[in-house]
Amino acid sequence: MNILFVTQYFYPEEFRGNDIVFDWIKRGNNVTVLTAIPNYPSGKTYKGYGFFKKRKEMVNGVNVIRVPVITRGNASGIRLMLNYLSFVISGSSYGFYLALTKKYDCVFVQQLSPVTIALPGIVVKKIKKIPLYLWVLDLWPESLTSAGDINNKFILIFFEKIVRFIYHNSEKILISSKGFKYSICKKGDFENKILYFPNWAEDIYTQKLNYSIPPLPDGFIIMFAGNIGEAQNFETVLEISKKLKYNKEIKFVFLGDGRKKRWVEEFILREKLHETVFCLGRFPLKLMPAFFEKADVMLASLKDEEIFNLTLPAKVQAYMMSKKPIIGLMNGEGMELINESKCGYCVSPSNIDGFIECVTMMKNMNKNELQQLGENGFDFAMRYFNKVTIMDKFHRLIVSSR
Repeated sequence: MNILFVTQYFYPEEFRGNDIVFDWIKRGNNVTVLTAIPNYPSGKTYKGYGFFKKRKEMVNGVNVIRVPVITRGNASGIRLMLNYLSFVISGSSYGFYLALTKKYDCVFVQQLSPVTIALPGIVVKKIKKIPLYLWVLDLWPESLTSAGDINNKFILIFFEKIVRFIYHNSEKILISSKGFKYSICKKGDFENKILYFPNWAEDIYTQKLNYSIPPLPDGFIIMFAGNIGEAQNFETVLEISKKLKYNKEIKFVFLGDGRKKRWVEEFILREKLHETVFCLGRFPLKLMPAFFEKADVMLASLKDEEIFNLTLPAKVQAYMMSKKPIIGLMNGEGMELINESKCGYCVSPSNIDGFIECVTMMKNMNKNELQQLGENGFDFAMRYFNKVTIMDKFHRLIVSSR
């Protein structure tokens, strides 16, 4: 099949859409990716890329077309919106050209933020009269308000109309969290379009790769890996670490980057938490298994807002496939999964005392008890978040568009 994959983020940027595309190539399909010049998450154009560099390239058999965008920079509100808008304009323009000159059987959109990623795909869908499949990984316009970026009701109404337009023009709406169905159905009669396609853990979490990593502190390590942003409720996480600062055996280790990272570093400095809280920054994905191996438990946290209660953070699948016990600070789908799989313990986002009780309980567990929690999570993930099974489902869906 000839498939057009539309996303603002693609290899060498690390997103799960890469796995889908490379899997389709292995199955004998022809795949073209329409994407942006890579600049996530640093906000700077990746080395070797640019307006006149590597705009077209072959990556593992994939024909990749990169359109110019205004880089994210420091991800401030205005700069981020310019980044989003520039992809819509350049992506739609090139999508128009592709629709007139190339043959495609279907369009697949990996819809992270912003939701407008889908618009270049709709241009091609309309001209070619082919189905468009939308994989929803982020809810809009809810994401705007949850991040604190925009609260203007006219802007939110505008984006809600765009979202409805995109859903209306999608053959199928694939959701990464079951809770997304509630939000999508509030926007229109889309229930019959919705299919559940969850995230999975990358292959590296089940491979035994021996990479060296920086030394970690001694003690009972609670590790967080991922985006350090507004959604992840670091205000509460750090209040907890502040209450536990005199227990020198308990160490919090944060891996990742994001808009909240500088605030986290300033809090650690201001509250003199340098002996128990460590914000190490971002590392390549390939190093994550080595870091996870050194952790005693993994932390998943989200704010107590409707959008996050409907969301299952993708990091949870990675934690489970790594056979690590999980301690959660969130409600909704994330809490339900941790409880159902018996892979750890979870409390509501504002329950500081309850979280500290869970930390104390898990710290007092013996190695076998912690290992059993990790095994429970792994078994659950192999049943419901198995990459091979999900890839098979993706391919069957695409083939059905013939």
